[in-house]
Amino acid sequence: MSDSSVTNTVVLLGSEHDSVLPAAALPALRDAAAVFAADDLDQAYWGALGAAPVSPVDGPIVYLTVSLDDSYARALVTDGAVVVRNPAGTALVGAVSVMDRLRSPGGCPWDAEQDHKSLRQYLVEETYELWDAIEDGDRAALREELGDVLLQVLFHARIAAEDVDPFGIDEVAGDLVAKLVGRHPHVFEGNDPAVRDATTQQHRWEELKQAEKQRESSVDGVASGQPAVALAGKLAQRTARAGLPVDLLPEGDDTGATLFAVAALAKLAGEDPETELRAVARAFESRVRSAEKAARAAGITRLSAEDWRAYWPA
Repeated sequence: MSDSSVTNTVVLLGSEHDSVLPAAALPALRDAAAVFAADDLDQAYWGALGAAPVSPVDGPIVYLTVSLDDSYARALVTDGAVVVRNPAGTALVGAVSVMDRLRSPGGCPWDAEQDHKSLRQYLVEETYELWDAIEDGDRAALREELGDVLLQVLFHARIAAEDVDPFGIDEVAGDLVAKLVGRHPHVFEGNDPAVRDATTQQHRWEELKQAEKQRESSVDGVASGQPAVALAGKLAQRTARAGLPVDLLPEGDDTGATLFAVAALAKLAGEDPETELRAVARAFESRVRSAEKAARAAGITRLSAEDWRAYWPA
């Protein structure tokens, strides 16, 4: 441990693969007698930048770590070390770097073979797993599934960077920033009289999107590949905003028209038909599992109609 009379600095990185140093750490780095990197960091990378394993030294220390629970970091902080953190989001640089390595020569053979089309199924699967985590209120799963969805974005952006008309994750992020700023003028450009609450903001968003994309139809941009119940609700919502009267929605006694009408009217009433139907479906699934479990406990493995009724939860 160094002399406690000097000011040491602990730089808290976002992950083991984080390669970004916070600007606030630069003065400490200039004045440091030594820069140490925790054992779980990439020693080859940080070693090339002058970081070394922990050793006795006189003078101020800069210590790079991913956790303040690290015993050396904890001792430094106890002795009065300053803790410097990267701004939120810098760990994404490490995620991009890992994705680049997996996709590059010498990386993962499976990753190297993928393209936008082959990855479509995983985008859908990971999105629904995230949906399940949200519905279940599972915080650990939510964190993991958000990472899996982020992986899909990083993967597709990395593939796009190899195309004949390339763009990468920076262009994707830059376009997103421009979109968010452009569609929130009441936040970034001062007051917008058209925005008074969340509802008017939603309408304003659609107006700005329509003008920005120069769309010719109120239903341009509605993803036709989404689940049918959600699609019906979205179409009804979009056309209602365009002034379409309710009596022009699809009519009929067939199953499709009936389902469309139910989904559309639910959406227009302020409900989300996809979420409502999923809630009923998952509750039904839970009751099925409960009845089957109770029947197995009674020694019944193949349930008759009478068995289902007998073990069906009240």
